[in-house]
This record gives sequence, C-alpha cells and structure tokens, in this order.
Amino acid sequence: MKVLVFNCGSSSVKFKLFEMPEEKQIVEGSVEKIGEEISFFTLKKESEANKEELKIRNHLEALQLIAKSLVDKKNEIISNLDEIEGVGHRVVHGGEGFDKSVVIDEAVIKKIEEYQGLAPLHNPHNLAGIKAGMKFFPKSVQVSSFDTAFHSTIPEVAYIYGIPYKFYEKYQLRRYGFHGTSHRYVARRTSEIMGKGKYDINVITCHLGNGCSVTACKNGKSVDTSMGLTPLEGLIMGTRSGDIDPGIIFYLGESNGLSFSEINKIFNKESGLLGISGVSNDFRNLMENIENPRVKLAIEIFCYRLKKYIGSYIAVLGKIDAISFTAGIGENVPYVREKSLENLENLGIEIDKEKNKKITERKEGEISKESSKIKVFVIPTNEELRIAYDTYQLTQKTKL
Repeated sequence: MKVLVFNCGSSSVKFKLFEMPEEKQIVEGSVEKIGEEISFFTLKKESEANKEELKIRNHLEALQLIAKSLVDKKNEIISNLDEIEGVGHRVVHGGEGFDKSVVIDEAVIKKIEEYQGLAPLHNPHNLAGIKAGMKFFPKSVQVSSFDTAFHSTIPEVAYIYGIPYKFYEKYQLRRYGFHGTSHRYVARRTSEIMGKGKYDINVITCHLGNGCSVTACKNGKSVDTSMGLTPLEGLIMGTRSGDIDPGIIFYLGESNGLSFSEINKIFNKESGLLGISGVSNDFRNLMENIENPRVKLAIEIFCYRLKKYIGSYIAVLGKIDAISFTAGIGENVPYVREKSLENLENLGIEIDKEKNKKITERKEGEISKESSKIKVFVIPTNEELRIAYDTYQLTQKTKL
C-alpha cells in the first residue's frame, strides 16, 4: 500500500511517499517559501534531487503541484493518484480531544478548528493541508496525526498549572506538549536498539531543532515534557524564549507600552538563540562564530537549560535506561550533547567523546562508554514514517 505523508508549515509543505508496511520510502520533497515572490519545489528520488523556482501562492497550489509531480511520467513515481490509498497529515495541536491518530471526517475538522487558538502559528496551516489533501486525493483515506497525542498519558500532577483551577475547567489551560510524533518514534527506536519491549523502557528523549523539547518516558509512555500549552514553554530555542518569569510580560506591557501582539512576536520570533546571540538562530552559524562572546553565551545557556531538564527528568523517572538525542541540533552538534551531559558521571552518565564526535550526518548509534549505567544514543528522527505507519493501520481498518 502506498501512503503519502504531508507536513504543512506556515510557508512550506514537506512530503514523503512510502510503500507500506515495508516502510520503504519512494520519494520525498518540499515546497518552500509559499506566498513569496519566488517559491522552491524540491523532489528527491533515491540519490537524485531536482529543484525548481516557481510562484506558489498558497497551500492549495502547493498540494496541487505535488499531486501533479507524483503522476508526471518523467518522474516515474506512480501512474495514477488512486494508487495512494492513505494520506497522513501532521497536526500540531489536538487538545484534549485526541490521544491518537484518527481518520479525518467533518467532526475531526471541526475539532481541529476549535484548537486553532491554542496553536495559531500551526493548526491553520495544518488544516489548509488537510482540505487540499481531501481535494486532490479524494479516494484516499485521510488521517490526522497529532503532535500532542503521545503526551496524553501525562498525569495531572505534571500538566496542571499553578493558576486558578477554574481556568483549566473552562478553557483547558494546561500542559499539552509537542513534537510527540518524534518523541514516540525515538522512544520506540531506543527500546529496539536496547532489545527491550516498547513499554519496558525509561528514556529521556531530546528533540533539538529550531524548536526544542525534552520528554520523560516511563515504561515507554510520556509522563512529562518541557513544552506546555503552546510550543513556547521549555528550552531555549531558535527564536523562542522558552521558560521565563511571567512578570516580564507585565513589565514590558506596563513599563514599555508594548502590546500583547508585540510581546508575543518578541517571545516567539525574536528571542532564544537569535535574541541572545544577536547573530543567528541557526546552530551551524553559531558554532562558526563561537568566539563571539554573545554567541558563546547563547550556546552555553542552551546547553545549561537542557542539562537542567535532563536532571529534573532523571529525578522524575527514578530508574532510567537511556537518553536519546534527535533532530537537527541533537543529531549534528556533538558539542551540545557533550556539554549538556558534562560532569554527570555521578548519575551514571559517561560520554565517549570520540564516539560522540564521529556521529553526525544522520548516523544512528551509541555515544556512551561501555561502563555508563545510563546509555546515550543519537537517533535520527523519522516523524513521517511514524505518521505513515499510523495511516497504514487506520486505512487497513477502514477496509474491514
């Protein structure tokens, strides 16, 4: 069965086509800079990659372009769109309404629309992708996979905020967590590498990209995570502030006359690594300029905050089998892995510095010493494959 997976961002659409259940990737690609003067369409098949400059105004046009490219004879991918039996969509926020992936119907769409206020930078674009998918792949089973679903097992003690309880009862203001598809994939892969059952492992998963989050998994299930009601809470990120004193919001508003929208923009788009360094939100650029005092400070704060979360989650889990790093920074920046786990030998964590330096460029493997009681891994994430698997299973069920 062929399964197509879409990940729609504010100005981009990433996609992968799989043959399931073999988990064989057939093709992948992306449409970037949607809505700008020049958009880019990339199609990668095996070792070949083609990139075109176009003008794509919206997500509808982006998915139409992708659909046409899949059946274009010169690409030799598929002959008919009906060959694609399942289409999976990444949706960032599923609120309390979804604890697993679901087949999309009108009720599901209505719920996703209700949660747009909780993820205004993500859900509207995810929904645009769903509607375009239903238009161009009308015979395919459409499935929604939620970033928040994996974290639905977090207990009340970890998700209730210290504000009047009535706000949870009325507005469901609570910790939800994100990057759930990635954390689930990495937790499951860690258990496989260690020869354990998926529910027989305690692991801390560190998803470190432009957006960053850490999750404590007990018996394979999420019991706490660093992101909260929105993807703004937690670690220092590319342009997001992460944890702050809420009093800063009032100070900026009352003493400096900034509006809520201005403060929201500052915390989401002008803070984090970019705000501290004054140079970039891209870790590659930061590592190239590490001699710059503010750049070095930004990197040190990033690693320090990560170490604090790892330490707190070791306390939460008690017994821990492994720590796994994933995503762009987690997979490709040895300095961050080493620095965030530095001087934790008393907790049973021993990094092999040579192994750590050698694992980059989407390589998977262990970077801890043989004597380390807690194993440390680098595991390239594959959220699309996880979504493809869920889509395959739900598509199969619709046939029964």
